[in-house]
Amino acid sequence: MAIFTNQAQLSYDTATLNSNVAIGEIRSALTIEKTVLSGPTYGLGDTIVYQITVSNAGDTAVSGLKLTDSLGSYAFQALTLYPLTYQAGSAQLFLNGVLQGAPTVCAAQPLTVKGLSVPANGIMQLIYRATVNQYAPLASGEQIQNVVSLTGCALTEALTASATVTAESGPSLIVAKSMVPVPVMENGTLTYTFVILNTGNTAATEADLVAISDLFSPILHDITVSLDGAYWTTPARYTYNESTGQFHTVPGQITVPAATYTQNMTTGVRSMTPGSVTLLVSGTL
Repeated sequence: MAIFTNQAQLSYDTATLNSNVAIGEIRSALTIEKTVLSGPTYGLGDTIVYQITVSNAGDTAVSGLKLTDSLGSYAFQALTLYPLTYQAGSAQLFLNGVLQGAPTVCAAQPLTVKGLSVPANGIMQLIYRATVNQYAPLASGEQIQNVVSLTGCALTEALTASATVTAESGPSLIVAKSMVPVPVMENGTLTYTFVILNTGNTAATEADLVAISDLFSPILHDITVSLDGAYWTTPARYTYNESTGQFHTVPGQITVPAATYTQNMTTGVRSMTPGSVTLLVSGTL
């Protein structure tokens, strides 16, 4: 929408008069909308699918349009970083629901598509994919907002639309098991080490009921159990059947801190350090 004004002037004899100011409004026949088709959250390496819909309420087709997507760009130091990477060749163009030939992508950062048109009383849809990359914010509650802009000679001013996705929230755990010594002597002491890593942006708390179960073979006797150096007692923290070798931690006794994130001050690349805890179980064969 663009507002314009106009004022006339009347002159007669030696007099000059100004008219009132007439105010007009130019409304674009086009409207634009941006939609996320892949869901409201993201993680590193995820694919986000966007759909741009441009509707034409006019009786004349509009051509020569260019669409630019910021891909969530933000300023960092002296750099402009793009947390999304356009997946080359993924763009699809539809006119009134009918798939067209591949659109002309003339730049990837920011994503720029030219030579677009919208039929009279019709709809143009552009669908494309982008990958969450190493510049994306991943902490709980952080977001990527990218703005799309449509320009062209037929438009009085650019049309814009935006879409926001939020970093997925929650713990994401993996466990690695090792033993020492290898080899172990008969009647010797064997220690199992369980390292639990949390690559998620939220701590695993008691409410998440984290637990480890294992069936020790050969069976361990007179076991001791500790978590990050703090010794555990049974049955409050764990249970163990020395006849069968079955070991269980009580659900909720293991908590794991969230991952932490840093950003390189030179390159802007973000890195993640998992939260971790270590469970040790030692016993004699």
